[in-house]
Amino acid sequence: MPQWLEAGLWGLVGGGALVVGAAVAWWVRVPRAAVAGVMAFGAGVLISALAFDLVDEAERTGGLAATALGFCAGAVGYVAANAVLARRGARHRKRSGGHQPSEADAPGSGAAIAVGALLDGVPESVVLGVSLLKGGGVGVAVLAAIAISNVPEGLSSAAGMKRAGRGPGYVFGVWGGIAAASGAAALVGNIALQGAPPTAVAAITAVAAGAILAMIADTMVPEAFERTHVLTGLITAAGFLTAFSIERLGG
Repeated sequence: MPQWLEAGLWGLVGGGALVVGAAVAWWVRVPRAAVAGVMAFGAGVLISALAFDLVDEAERTGGLAATALGFCAGAVGYVAANAVLARRGARHRKRSGGHQPSEADAPGSGAAIAVGALLDGVPESVVLGVSLLKGGGVGVAVLAAIAISNVPEGLSSAAGMKRAGRGPGYVFGVWGGIAAASGAAALVGNIALQGAPPTAVAAITAVAAGAILAMIADTMVPEAFERTHVLTGLITAAGFLTAFSIERLGG
């Protein structure tokens, strides 16, 4: 199988976890405390993956300067885009309660939420595509981290969409579209960086890592803390340790 096609398929698998989470939220009434707990766990998983798999690998292959520059660019770019989307009604796109506005309350918020979900998912997918460039298959720890974190993301956000009165066509259209875009992002990332110098690959990886960390702080942690409160830190630490163990055992 061509490497670019494999990248696209793994990106689709990672993005597909969002659809799984959305389906659970649509047909099963999951307690919000449980959703928040899994969200905290997923945040810890992603933090571990970006620290030990993304930033560390980027620094070793491309140097500290390229990594730091890319990381800052990713974080600033995500925060800036997220601020624009927040003003258009997508601030609480990962919230499972009654925080998300309906289309009647905030016209255009549906499109903003969809674009926000795309903004959250693309950096992760690009990382999957880039991980194949090293040879030896997809990065298992990164794939596991993305899949584990995407299920509660899809679950929490879809629950909020349902509470805001959005129909199944919108909900599954958004997450199905994000899953497809995730596959495309991984595929394009793999093709675009074939033969690229290590510094360029490191910078792109660091950009994705910075965006992911900003996304965790801006969208995942608030949803988790609202319901798990003092347990948020412990659950996040458990997610971090789980991902770290997967990375070490897989290596």
